Amino acid sequence: MADEAITGLAALSPPQARVLLLGSMPGAASLAQQQYYAHPRNLFWPIMAELAGFSANLPYPEKVRALNASGIALWDVIASCQRAGSLDSAIRDEQVNDFAGFFASQPNLAAIGFNGGKAWQSFKRHVLPLQIVPAGIKLITLPSTSPAHAALDFNAKLQQWQQLRPFLLNIN
Repeated sequence: MADEAITGLAALSPPQARVLLLGSMPGAASLAQQQYYAHPRNLFWPIMAELAGFSANLPYPEKVRALNASGIALWDVIASCQRAGSLDSAIRDEQVNDFAGFFASQPNLAAIGFNGGKAWQSFKRHVLPLQIVPAGIKLITLPSTSPAHAALDFNAKLQQWQQLRPFLLNIN
């Protein structure tokens, strides 16, 4: 399978975002459906449902509204790249998103969570050297919710993702 040029999804960011969750680049299922974390075995939505108190079975627009109400923005580090298939290990020629513009539009941001090692590695390589991350923002690396990352089960992943809870809005 040859590498294909792919472009990611637009940021989903409420004006009061306190947490930015960054993936690397959406997989084929997500790109085909134009929805973040669309693969049925990806644990992102079940984990977010537990953290933010909504049903993982809601339709996609309602899940996004629930995330936004909790102060969570979704995006990816990579804006475009070459990749065959959906694996992060196949990503080549990555170009990152406009984080300077994003940070300027999100003054309440308190934490950035990285969904998996590739998101963190790309951010560390391409964004941190630009010195545009506002002071005081906590950077949190989290285990990937992808079904390709099967080393941890749902409960183990959820336990680590709990680090985001203190930053969320409207959570009891």
